[in-house]
Parts: sequence; C-alpha cells; structure tokens
Amino acid sequence: MNTLIGKDTVFTGTLDIKGAVRIDGTVKGKVICSDTVTVGAGGFVEAEIEAVTAVVAGKIVGNLVASERVELQAKSDVEGDIKTKSLVVEQGAIFCGSCRMKDGKPGFGFLPPEKEEEPLFTAGKKQTDDK
Repeated sequence: MNTLIGKDTVFTGTLDIKGAVRIDGTVKGKVICSDTVTVGAGGFVEAEIEAVTAVVAGKIVGNLVASERVELQAKSDVEGDIKTKSLVVEQGAIFCGSCRMKDGKPGFGFLPPEKEEEPLFTAGKKQTDDK
C-alpha cells in the first residue's frame, strides 16, 4: 500500500496514485490509480474512480471504472455506474446504478443466432439440389 487517506482527512481535487491506495477519510473529485483502490468502512468518496481493482467497504457517490475487478463488501454503498471485467457483490451491499462488464454485442449463449439456417428436411420431404 503506497498511499493512505486517514479517517479525519478531507481531500478535494484529482488524486493520481502510482500503486495502491486506501481511503478511510473523504475524497471529492477524481481518483486515478494504477493498482488497487480500497475504500474502508468509514471512507466516503464523492468522485469518479479509475483503477485496476476496487475493494469497497464504505460509500462511493460517482462512477467506478476498474479494468479487472470490483468487490462490493457487505456494508458498502455505491451510487453510480460500474464498468469492470469482474464484479463481486456480497450480501448486504447496496448498489444503485448500472454495471457494464463487456463491450460490444452481448455474448449470451441463450440468444438465438442472428441468421437462421435453412432446414435440410421439411415436413418429411427431403430437399434436393436441383434448382
């Protein structure tokens, strides 16, 4: 852990951190982190967050972008949109927003294919190639 924002600390502005950060105080503005952002149980973040990983036990008001993983612990409260590859939400966590985990078209296996293929057999009759 490179940086610690203590419980009685209030920071306003852009926080650009190389390495991990733990926030137990208040941060307002923007947080850019090259590693893990941890918001402790007493932490309050009113900011846009960009990180590799985010672990939230406190309160966040703002959008959260984590390139790898977001973990919302049991007493966390997040108001904002999340974009990440992996999302873990523990029972008791509060999340009010939307989550995007994949870009582009949805890759759900239960959706029908875009183009239906012609059947080889129809109503007991075999199709022939003589057109």
